[in-house]
Amino acid sequence: MNVAALAADLRAAARRADHRRLLVLAGERDAGVDAAFDAVEGAGIPDDETTIVTAAEGFRFERVDPTHARELLGTTRTAVIYDAHEDFSPNALGRLVGTVDGGGLFVLLVPPLDDWPDRPGSFESSLAVPPHGVDDVGGRFRKRLVETLRDHPGVAIVDLDAGTVERRGETDASAPVRSTPSTPPAGTRRFPAAAYEACLTADQSRALHSLEALGDGSGGTDADRRDTEGEADEERRRAVVVEADRGRGKSSAAGLAAGSLAAAGRDVLVTAPDRRNASDLFARARELLSALDALDGERAGQTAAAAGGDTLRTRSGGRIRFASPAAAADLPEDPDVVLVDEAAALPVRLLSSFLDAPAIAFFTTVHGYEGAGRGFSVRFRGELADSGHDVSEVTLSEPIRFAPADPVESWAFRALLLDARPPVDALVADASPSSVTYRALSPDELAGDEHLLREVFGLLVLAHYRTEPDDLARLLDAPNLRVRVLEHAGHVVSVALLAREGGLDAETRRSMYEGARVRGNMLPDVFTSQLRDEEAGVPVGYRVVRIATHHAARSRGLGSALLSEVRAEFDGEADYLGVGYGATPELLSFWESNGYETVHVSTTRNESSGEYSALMLDPLSETGRALCDRHARWFRDRVGDLLGEHLRDADPDVVRGALSACETPVSLDLSDYEWRVVVGVALGPGQYATAPQAFRRLALAALVGAGGERGDSVAAGTDSVTEIRLTDREERLLVRKVLQTHPADAVADELGYESPRQCLRALGDAYGSLVDRYGAGNEVVEAERERFDG
Repeated sequence: MNVAALAADLRAAARRADHRRLLVLAGERDAGVDAAFDAVEGAGIPDDETTIVTAAEGFRFERVDPTHARELLGTTRTAVIYDAHEDFSPNALGRLVGTVDGGGLFVLLVPPLDDWPDRPGSFESSLAVPPHGVDDVGGRFRKRLVETLRDHPGVAIVDLDAGTVERRGETDASAPVRSTPSTPPAGTRRFPAAAYEACLTADQSRALHSLEALGDGSGGTDADRRDTEGEADEERRRAVVVEADRGRGKSSAAGLAAGSLAAAGRDVLVTAPDRRNASDLFARARELLSALDALDGERAGQTAAAAGGDTLRTRSGGRIRFASPAAAADLPEDPDVVLVDEAAALPVRLLSSFLDAPAIAFFTTVHGYEGAGRGFSVRFRGELADSGHDVSEVTLSEPIRFAPADPVESWAFRALLLDARPPVDALVADASPSSVTYRALSPDELAGDEHLLREVFGLLVLAHYRTEPDDLARLLDAPNLRVRVLEHAGHVVSVALLAREGGLDAETRRSMYEGARVRGNMLPDVFTSQLRDEEAGVPVGYRVVRIATHHAARSRGLGSALLSEVRAEFDGEADYLGVGYGATPELLSFWESNGYETVHVSTTRNESSGEYSALMLDPLSETGRALCDRHARWFRDRVGDLLGEHLRDADPDVVRGALSACETPVSLDLSDYEWRVVVGVALGPGQYATAPQAFRRLALAALVGAGGERGDSVAAGTDSVTEIRLTDREERLLVRKVLQTHPADAVADELGYESPRQCLRALGDAYGSLVDRYGAGNEVVEAERERFDG
């Protein structure tokens, strides 16, 4: 066995094809490290082009801890050595593969391959959520990974214990195939030639040409821009969608477009989930503006150094500036163009807000080492199509760092299911609740059927803004997860991923109550640590982590049918079903219609969805009902105060939905004085500020449980209420003005009232309905009514 000679052969083959090669060194860790040194030396790769990713120290190469593997994304290395003995994770594997340049080597240090599936490491330990131990965690993901290593082209395997080369990593000896970027003739382009000359592939050139539409049809000069000022806004609204797998240069294309637009005097607002996501965009824009000598001379130096380059200014008065998604959603200072990088990682609520811009581009990663974003296409494309923008689309398929058909990339896609897709539309297009079959899928069934696994994982990808490679390993190995599906003609059309929670011992519950984090028990954790209910970890529940229905078969009741089957299966086995998610009006309505009740709304926005999170329960036993009832009651009692402070900016329809799904009625115990004030506002000259708490209680009484066939809130001392319903607009008025305490002028603008005075009159009318509804039979109310009616 000569590892150095094998590595030299692999490097030579990789350089000829402008591809990469994967070298697996299987055996004990120390032997693997020594062999990795030999491999890098034999391949002739300099130390300064090599990175080792390991928790150990004492190497001549650059060392990165596995927990910081994300930081290598966007960098380029000739050789990366990944020590997967102890600190291995699928996420890190995918990220590190993506950093190796064409002609380079990815060296993977692993235990003996036959033993690896039975040797859990730190990642597997993280899957052992209470009450499970690490022995309950499966090895299916690692077994599957080993199988892909042993049969995929371009993967060489050395058995260090046996001293043999198991595979040499041969592939078809094909020459590299690279496209040639081109520059459109001067009369057919608006961006400068230097921008096209900076493109590395024909795909980039084509994407850049499409992005010229963001210039509103101008020729890129102030005179041209003035020529378009008379056009109607609708005629100048443009949107471009750029989709690509990671490593195709979409962010560079965005940077070249940004630089071109700023050079022509445009104000370009850039946003991304994290400032680091936009670093490549700003780097390419700065390089282009420097080449054009277009940077503002007085500010060019300080711009490059200050604030991570968050603003670039040009001589023509243009600029490129960065804002976080939340800040960018308000379109600060009315930018001419908005560029949204990594758009698939942002919630639809934020994406929709950008549609108010006259020109916008969305750059999305389809199959990424950090996660997949095809949900962007499913959830947002409809809104974009209806936005009034002239939409154009472009896809980048050719990689930048290596030639097409790289065997290491295809291995990573296969091993991590980065390209997993649900069934094609035609196979499930006629699915309905009557045509589907409910099925419980075991981890062994998923691991043993690649086609089934791809269909399930493909649907789960679409259910979430970002599904990571780690999620695949959880699906196969986490002992607390369950997979339930509906199948139509043998294909998965709807899937639910469930997590078993609760059933915790007294010591675990005590530690959680005192602040310890307990993995994999999201609902008991919130109930115990935040809401101070130490007994919440006793009942056993199943949380719906994700649920998804194929986009070709939506709005047919399949999701509800799946939840109904899940409920029937676990009724008698668990105490409750639960869910936690970024609340939208549509989702709240869906979960309420399926019998779930609101028990909590977070006071901060969810990082993934950008929304306030709602927690809901569907009790299955008396114990579950007791848990649900007490938390619904506590939620009812605190929500009025929260809406006036922490939830003051929550969408009023989200508030309406959350309150509607809370089944604990409000008991109205208004004093005689408070009733007189309320009637005075509704029918006479009374003022709302005289007794604001009374109005708040009445508003909550009207909104809590408003959507179901259940008992209504009742006034103290009465047996029933008159069934008078408020309009949607009136309910929004109660939320915004009374519960969230927004000023009347702002509420009038938002809800379309002609003036604050009309808004307040409408508020009085709404309370007139509530007086009729809750005050019937009350002597004080009737007496006051007679005074004004008479």
